[in-house]
Amino acid sequence: MTAAEIESARTCPFRHDDALEPDPYLTRMRTEAPVARVRMPYGTGTCWLVTRYADVRTVTSDRRFSRAALAGRDFPRITPEPIAQSEAINLMDPPALNRVRRLVVKAFTTPRVEALRPWTQRTTDALLDTMAEHGSPADLVAHLADRLPLMTISQLMDIPEADRPRLRRWAMAMMSMSAADRASAVEAKAALRAYFTELTAARRRAPGDDLISSMATARIGEETLDQDELAVLAMLLLVTGHDTTTYDICNSVYTLLTHPDHLAQLRARPELLHQALEELLRFIPFRQGVGIPRVALEDVELGGRLIRAGDTVHVSYLTANRDGLVYERPDELDFEREAPAPHMAFGYGSHHCLGSHLARMVLQVSVGTLLTRFPGLRLAVPPEEVRWNTVSIWRYPLALPVTW
Repeated sequence: MTAAEIESARTCPFRHDDALEPDPYLTRMRTEAPVARVRMPYGTGTCWLVTRYADVRTVTSDRRFSRAALAGRDFPRITPEPIAQSEAINLMDPPALNRVRRLVVKAFTTPRVEALRPWTQRTTDALLDTMAEHGSPADLVAHLADRLPLMTISQLMDIPEADRPRLRRWAMAMMSMSAADRASAVEAKAALRAYFTELTAARRRAPGDDLISSMATARIGEETLDQDELAVLAMLLLVTGHDTTTYDICNSVYTLLTHPDHLAQLRARPELLHQALEELLRFIPFRQGVGIPRVALEDVELGGRLIRAGDTVHVSYLTANRDGLVYERPDELDFEREAPAPHMAFGYGSHHCLGSHLARMVLQVSVGTLLTRFPGLRLAVPPEEVRWNTVSIWRYPLALPVTW
């Protein structure tokens, strides 16, 4: 990397814009400089930022770009402390990654998730019963979104109810973008790791019918998950299995309540629910900035720029989801869109989210039931009075007052 390249690197402001409006900086980069050298708030040196769908797809599926090469690096990032564990699945490359994913998928099956749907439906009904008894206005975050995803993944993993609040606190602490929260993020990650090291060891000794036990006993030929892999995987599934879905519920409902024509369309045609949720996942900028990057293993030309071996490369799934070269009218919400390519809300390539089928099920049950149960649902305050998170990597309302 030359001194001129370092000097010319742009600084990413990555800020929390109003509500769920797309980050204008990222949007501009996709048009003006789709492959650009940038500076991140934390970490050493500069990196590349890739913002077009086709280029994001290349970086996330081409083996010339490595997650494993991040190990031991103080790589450029948006959080003061790296979120990923050095031995976690999200820092693996094929073929090691393929081995672990095969074992997880053997345990974390679609039939297992679908078997949980009736329980999720009953739990959703009970939570909405409580909200109805509370009366309007009520906070949808407190009554539904902040509770259901954690309850669901905990049911799947057989996490004791008494442990769930602290697991939730630790998961949230890990996601802070504030330098002031670095120490608490380090402590939270260590606490989660210790908790799941102990829990997974116990499940391996005495397996039950839960997901952790199934992963502990999963076998393909002679291949099994070792104890470190199992502990970190359980930790990752707990954190990602509830955290993102919590915010997806909030953001999806907020978007529907601020798009009355689309809400009316969905009420009139409930069979559109699954397709509507996929479009909401594409449309909503669900996070701030970027996630876990990759390292170029050799020189690669991408978008007319030369990325050198050893360079760190970040991708933006958010801008890929709004790429006009892929989606017609990308900034419009269209529940009948015939998408020419899958959205990237769950990532892409070998690191596509392992729990996407669980997230979809919880969204289908929670949003669908909410709209059926409360046909007059609407915001209880003007949209501009909804308060939004300004610290986490995730974008979501701190509270969502609704009435019916």
